[in-house]
Amino acid sequence: MRAAAAVAEILKREGVQFLIGYPVNPIIEAAAEADIRTIIVRQERTGLHMADAVSRVTSADRIGVFCMQQGPGTENAFGGVAQAYGDSSPIVVLPAGYPRRLINVPPNFNAYLNYQHVTKWIEQVTQGASVPHALLRAFTQVKNGRPRPALVEIPADVFGEEVPEPLNYRPAPRLRSAPDPRDVENAAGLLVNAQRPVIYAGQGVHYAKGWEALRELAELLEAPVTTSLQGKSAFPEDHPLSLGSGGRAVPEPVHRFLSDADVIFGIGCSFATTSYGVTMPQGKTFIHATLDPHDLNKDVPAEHALIGDAKLTLEALGAAVKERLGGKPRGRKDAVAAEIQKIREPWLKQWLPKLTSDETPLSPYRVIWDLAHTVDPANTIITHDAGSPRDQLSPFWQSTVPLSYIGWGKTTQLGYGLGLAMGARLACPEKLCINVWGDAAIGFTGMDFETAVRERIPILSILMNNFSMAIELPIMQTATKKYGSTNISGHYADMAKAFGGYGERVETPDEIVPAIKRGIEATRNGQPALLEFITQKDYQYSMFGRG
Repeated sequence: MRAAAAVAEILKREGVQFLIGYPVNPIIEAAAEADIRTIIVRQERTGLHMADAVSRVTSADRIGVFCMQQGPGTENAFGGVAQAYGDSSPIVVLPAGYPRRLINVPPNFNAYLNYQHVTKWIEQVTQGASVPHALLRAFTQVKNGRPRPALVEIPADVFGEEVPEPLNYRPAPRLRSAPDPRDVENAAGLLVNAQRPVIYAGQGVHYAKGWEALRELAELLEAPVTTSLQGKSAFPEDHPLSLGSGGRAVPEPVHRFLSDADVIFGIGCSFATTSYGVTMPQGKTFIHATLDPHDLNKDVPAEHALIGDAKLTLEALGAAVKERLGGKPRGRKDAVAAEIQKIREPWLKQWLPKLTSDETPLSPYRVIWDLAHTVDPANTIITHDAGSPRDQLSPFWQSTVPLSYIGWGKTTQLGYGLGLAMGARLACPEKLCINVWGDAAIGFTGMDFETAVRERIPILSILMNNFSMAIELPIMQTATKKYGSTNISGHYADMAKAFGGYGERVETPDEIVPAIKRGIEATRNGQPALLEFITQKDYQYSMFGRG
């Protein structure tokens, strides 16, 4: 068996149903011969974003895999791998490499040397017989511990070498670890004795499938819950104890309750300092529960820590708290829920004029509000893009079921959302998969809407077109006035139609809902839809405590 065929067989055994890539890489043809669906994108970064989403929306039960050509393909792919690394997404990346006699000779691009800072695991295969071992190591790494990319570079002249048969390969195991029971008891005591505890849930809850355990602990403690942007949908946002999700823009209850907390319990999160996440207040007692000890004391001082799988941690903590409380809550829930509503209602009332605005150009908030009230949230997966779409969408979109929102933001590459929606639809074909983006983002990855058409991936793409990089207006006033540096343009509905998709431009409020319904109907008929809404240059966001 040749090495390329061995790779394809290993992918099948690992449960890979489709291989996303860009030629030339011999794995693509070998995968097709092995009946693995091959999906070819227009640029490498979007393909990596698609693979990223496959892993995210399945809690890594299915691992997204991407392959590309040596040289320019590997160079172009760097941003997609870096994004997955920053947001802790487990993908397997399989670049071809230059032939072994050239791979370390400048100026040839060497993936093994250049990707080391944006991968969890990386190696370069030097002989065909080593391929199975290298892939086993890669899949073991993405299935265990902190989820991040693993990369195996295979030089072009290795693909044709023989791999000994029979191929002795078993899928990599998934293993979990639980925190030290003494640490659990200590954390349980702190939480029970806290007067104003807040639970902050990250995406580790998604990967551990710890949603029910999180809900049980919150209801037992009668503690309010917020999430990171990546953790959004880990806790139902229609629950009385939900504060909403964090991010650069947040619902006011998130800000108020974190500011007034005495104990903040972070579960499945890194507490990483980022411009696109919640800023943790100082002077609080933090309990940091994470899978990765590298997170501890990196950004937030952790006086108390729990190292282990988020679900196992929540279950152990729930049992310890339950014992301390005599098996039932203390009757605080109604008071906590009432306090949340007392803050949320005036905050939402303040934003309702924008959310229900009849102005033209359209308020982007009106588009989001109508979208939220038109789709079935329980059967929808939605993601934002960088910039205004993220900050306009996340505070007001109510996620009620796990894995229904793909949040991101440790690094913020424009155009990321398109590939995420496409990958989500591949992994969850029964769901309506939506990306919300702006006219800046579509300039980066918009050509891959053609991939959605060609590869029969019927997503709903919501584009806010204000002919401007609006979020940059406050900091580029002179450049805009003198040189029009924030001005951009395009008729993107026509572009979608030219690619064979459904495209519609919407300019009046009364057409928002009908257009959304037509777009959804197009996706049901197997056609990707792009709805282009002509919107205001609005850069007001629900932000607190930021400049």
